[in-house]
Amino acid sequence: MPRVAYRSADVDLMARMMRAEAEGEGNQGMLYVGNVIVNRLIANCIDFKNLRTIRQVIFQVQGGNYSFEAVQKGNVFYQRARESERRLAKQNLDYWRSHPAKYALWYFNPYAPCPPTWYNQPFTGQFKLHCFYEPAPGTCDTVYSG
Repeated sequence: MPRVAYRSADVDLMARMMRAEAEGEGNQGMLYVGNVIVNRLIANCIDFKNLRTIRQVIFQVQGGNYSFEAVQKGNVFYQRARESERRLAKQNLDYWRSHPAKYALWYFNPYAPCPPTWYNQPFTGQFKLHCFYEPAPGTCDTVYSG
């Protein structure tokens, strides 16, 4: 049983985002980004309430900006999904999750050492240039159930 419900169009959209956000970090980095996307859909808390589809997660606007920078700035995001990234996205949607993004709802590239918290959310680890953060205890227990 998949971690979340999805359609073929969701696989394409997620694959494009994973590539746009982390192609330089290889398959592992793209899988971590995929973890965050699926986790945001599962979470239904904090900044991610009432998101019901992969499309809503990808195109979510917070504070006047898209949650994923690649939607605004990344021409890679607007290229066709490649089969290799489609396979990775499908892995995330069906079953794959791993530390440091296993329960992460946020990641970013600080162009410096990873801070111990980000908007009061604890640091869970780093992969190459991206720092990952999961919800503080008791703030979003639903992310741990999916």
